[in-house]
Amino acid sequence: MMRIAKHVLDDILRNRFVIFYTFFLLTITFSLFSLDSDAGKASLSLLNIILLVVPLVSIIFTTIHFFNSYEFIELLLAQPINRSVIFFSEYIAVVIALSVAYLVGVGIPLFFIFPDASSFFMLLAGLLLTWVFVSLAFFASVSTRDKAKGIGIALLFWFYFSLIYDGFLLYVIYSFSDYPLEKVTLLLASLNPIDLARISILLKLDISALMGYTGAFYKEFFGTYLGLIYSFGMLLIWTIVPLFFARRKFLTKDF
Repeated sequence: MMRIAKHVLDDILRNRFVIFYTFFLLTITFSLFSLDSDAGKASLSLLNIILLVVPLVSIIFTTIHFFNSYEFIELLLAQPINRSVIFFSEYIAVVIALSVAYLVGVGIPLFFIFPDASSFFMLLAGLLLTWVFVSLAFFASVSTRDKAKGIGIALLFWFYFSLIYDGFLLYVIYSFSDYPLEKVTLLLASLNPIDLARISILLKLDISALMGYTGAFYKEFFGTYLGLIYSFGMLLIWTIVPLFFARRKFLTKDF
């Protein structure tokens, strides 16, 4: 497995897009902290960029890479190699490449400019979001043979979790504002990996008031070690579940 993963990783790391992604994050992070003397505001701006850019890049790059690797995957399938080995080799290579790009682009500036607990949790949340959306991208890719359709499904995942789901959540909150919704909104937030990452980091930045009347409840829950374990544990579940279904589809897929 590691030999195949290393070959795929070498190919990905030579990709100009991954290099561009790394330098884009590096430039944005340094710029935000250089232009704003308030590290808290700079961190908030960086968080908003991470929550949009990292999932989008992860899911689009992974989907395109998978379809561009079709011939290589077919060649491997013709060999006496277990399909699970091929699948996880591809997944591990993509995850490592995008994770390294994220850690270099965001981690290095944060380490030198703002070495704080909130920076650590921001790095961890962005890393887990990368894994989640790579898993979703693999699920979208193995669901169809058509590249355009696969990219469309992947974009739909990003669009839904980034924009549509928040609108649905606001609709529920305002429609049932007369009822105690704290536990309901906690459950609904758990169904969106981007919201989980956002809430965890906002609490660490100590600006939970921005989340409205549910902020106090979120702070009471997510502000504890149990809450952090829950939120990052849910992000891991969001990584494993799509990957499980993607692998099962890959094992029976007719290439």
